[in-house]
Amino acid sequence: MIVWINGAFGAGKSSTARELVGLIPHSTLYDPEATGGEVRRLLPAERLAEVDDYQDLPIWRRLVVDTAAALHAEVGGVLVVPMTLLRQEYRDEIFGGLAARRIDVRHVLLDAEETILRARIEGRTEYGDPAVDADVRRWCHAHLPPYREAVAGWLGADAHTVDTSALTVAETARAVADAVLGGLAAPCGIVQTPEPTRETLAAGVLLFDEQDRFLLVDPTYKPGWEFPGGVVEPGEPPARAGMREVAEEIGLELGTVPRLLLVDWERPKPPGFGGLRLLFDGGRLAARDTARLRLPGAELRAWRFVTEEEAADLLPPVRYDRLRWALRARERGTVLNLEAGVPVGRG
Repeated sequence: MIVWINGAFGAGKSSTARELVGLIPHSTLYDPEATGGEVRRLLPAERLAEVDDYQDLPIWRRLVVDTAAALHAEVGGVLVVPMTLLRQEYRDEIFGGLAARRIDVRHVLLDAEETILRARIEGRTEYGDPAVDADVRRWCHAHLPPYREAVAGWLGADAHTVDTSALTVAETARAVADAVLGGLAAPCGIVQTPEPTRETLAAGVLLFDEQDRFLLVDPTYKPGWEFPGGVVEPGEPPARAGMREVAEEIGLELGTVPRLLLVDWERPKPPGFGGLRLLFDGGRLAARDTARLRLPGAELRAWRFVTEEEAADLLPPVRYDRLRWALRARERGTVLNLEAGVPVGRG
């Protein structure tokens, strides 16, 4: 389990987290600020200059998930994670990635009255350098409006809120511990695919617009974009499974059975079991069809039509390789047989 402590910059998340480790049995502190520091050392200066916040770097969000999952596997028990998340899409990506690894996340928000938050921010002098501390205080003040906007929207509805206006750090930590241990801070309801017990068969469908771009969707429960599609149910024809998933995911009923483009054998990689991955050509959508696309909010965050070049920045490498060969198969009017993303045999 992970207890994710959210709140405004300067809300006392880190000090509360340190106290909380002593209140929840078998708990360990993981501060993603450390991951942010390593990202600054890893990336070239020109890449860092492109963003104002390291949370905007995809590598940070991926590393937070991977580090938390690896630490959890190493020490077990409970991870206490103090980190502000104000953008819902980042929360979806990180919490969804953790949920996909079968790690429950209990989301707790430390909130306080505006005047109290500002007073606490003004009292921050943690770096010992007046200029640096002043910059930090300006940063915290600047992020109060987006924080309040998030609290009024998704964040307030998503997290269990602890009002810290009249609480000490020790009292805040006790309130969080009581909420977690007492079940008030319930696991986040991130949609996730049931854990496989054997190799799986999955069907994806490529849908094209009038500019010959193809549709990708952005799942909330795992990092990276994906093709519409999903796991084939027992006894279900794979092409029909692709049609069913398209209807369920984006609200579009395909009139004809899509044509097979490729079969790819995905290598087992624990904890995944691997299996066969099929990609079908769902044809070209008219503008009126595109206007009818709908997303289930719990599973998919967004959709977009992209070119092959644009997809390289959105798809994980294994899916991008699969996509490239599917497009070549479509151009040639053939079906390709792949093993771990590499064509084998003739085609």
